[in-house]
Amino acid sequence: MRAVVTGLFITVEGGDGSGKTTQSQLLTDWLEQGGRTVLRTREPGGTPVGVLIREIVLHHRGEVSPRAEALLYAADRAQHIATAVRPALARGEVVIQDRYLDSSVAYQGAGRVLGADEIRELSLWAAEGLLPELTILLDLDEDVARGRLDADNKRFDRLEAEKSDFHRRVRAAFLGLAAAEPERFLVVDAALPVAEIAAVIRERVAALL
Repeated sequence: MRAVVTGLFITVEGGDGSGKTTQSQLLTDWLEQGGRTVLRTREPGGTPVGVLIREIVLHHRGEVSPRAEALLYAADRAQHIATAVRPALARGEVVIQDRYLDSSVAYQGAGRVLGADEIRELSLWAAEGLLPELTILLDLDEDVARGRLDADNKRFDRLEAEKSDFHRRVRAAFLGLAAAEPERFLVVDAALPVAEIAAVIRERVAALL
């Protein structure tokens, strides 16, 4: 029997370089200081199986076709939701997750031009229909985001290394998803100071607790 959802599921979305990791950690710290138990996780790579899949989809040096990429993300999602997220929610925990199905719709559906509806249906099937109570979208101009990544002098993964047109499609897709589901999304200008972004997020999350 599938576990009953009783906790709070929050996802953090946005393009590469938008500050998801920073804001996820700040939100985790704030919730834990308030006495909440938090599972902070990510896709891909939130389980041992997911770590293997992450290596393929982000760092494999050979060709990975767009459809194979989409299916690998779906496989990671199915394992992650079944073995990590649903059990945590059933325990009453807050789950803060870096990327979820909206990333698949934006990156594979729009970025890879595979079709948003098909990718969403695949993702929902993999996750047995689970949607977050809140999705935080950190919105940032794709060229500004690329400048942040360049400043970090990091080695780009397969998606980060894509051209500006790809990341422009991804950003537009994220904003379209947010416009279609305003009750689920909180869109925050990721160009704001870190502390201001964190305050906006805390205010919205506090209303859900």
